[in-house]
Amino acid sequence: MLKDGEKGVIRQRGKENITYAIAPHLPCGVVKPIQLRKLADVAEKYEVAELKITSAARIAIIGIPEDDVDGVWKDLDMDPGFATGLCVRSIKVCPGIEYCRLGLQDSLKMGMKLDHTYHGMVLPSKMKMGVSGCKVQCAENCIKDISLYGTQKGWTVQIGGNGSARPRLADILVEDLSFEAAEEMVGKVVDYYRENSKRERVGRMVDRLGLDTIKKALLG
Repeated sequence: MLKDGEKGVIRQRGKENITYAIAPHLPCGVVKPIQLRKLADVAEKYEVAELKITSAARIAIIGIPEDDVDGVWKDLDMDPGFATGLCVRSIKVCPGIEYCRLGLQDSLKMGMKLDHTYHGMVLPSKMKMGVSGCKVQCAENCIKDISLYGTQKGWTVQIGGNGSARPRLADILVEDLSFEAAEEMVGKVVDYYRENSKRERVGRMVDRLGLDTIKKALLG
């Protein structure tokens, strides 16, 4: 029996005829037609139950028997990514100025940069990030550990959101940053969290240490 995360699988419900789901990494939820065709072809080849669009904008193939897991990954030839474990998960991103008429900042460009840098990074606890091109926050910034949204003046960075069984809304850390300054600030938050967390999520660390303390440490 495979464990969650082993070979990129997530075990499905059931005590008999155990099956697994896999969710190839699709950075920022952007997928090309050829990738969609490959997912559909592999799903049909292995006669899987269904495909599921996940909350992290991934496409999961579900109902895979253990004996087929290796074959599915070989045929897909895609990065399994990190759907479980104490690490940075897939970064949720809205269309931003690339496609949305409401977008004020390039969320896809920022999201891709953050995904390349942080996706899969091992941390004291799991971490979720979101990037939105405007205050509407379609990437659900308010429940992300670290998030950014765009305004006409630049980027706003938020920290401490959590949508788990103990939900917590994110706090604004700093506003009106340039693209480069916002990217740098995310790095500072990640480093501070790594050094000061007691294996809790960012929001619990904020509650324990105080937002003003963290602002003073990060902003001076």
